[in-house]
Amino acid sequence: MPKKIVKKGKKSHKNKPTSKKYTKYKIDGDKITRERNCPRCGPGIFLMKAKNRVYCGKCTYSEFESKK
Repeated sequence: MPKKIVKKGKKSHKNKPTSKKYTKYKIDGDKITRERNCPRCGPGIFLMKAKNRVYCGKCTYSEFESKK
């Protein structure tokens, strides 16, 4: 049984998945708005979404959703 020939050189290009940071923005006509900014830190600092709360990693601000 002959050996397999392994080619050396450039690797083929593989497409990477798009970044999830684009899900944080909404487009309203000509405006680009951010979702859920931190009220303490101001615009540009996003709040992390969890099951029952939102959290700012910079200033440790938390908002809890009430049980209904």
